Amino acid sequence: MLNPSIGVLIQNTDSRYKLVLDVAKTARNIAKEAQDNGEIIIEKPVTLAMDKMANEVKGTEE
Repeated sequence: MLNPSIGVLIQNTDSRYKLVLDVAKTARNIAKEAQDNGEIIIEKPVTLAMDKMANEVKGTEE
């Protein structure tokens, strides 16, 4: 997925501020897990976090 729109991402949150906090927290968790497992991630953790959150939103719609 390439750059999910804010409309998709904000569906499960109350505000844009909360969305930014949720994306940052998820990105930190992704980076920490990769570091702990010795994995090299090619994409930036924020991009991976946004994609993960967008997929979760799409998963709840279906």
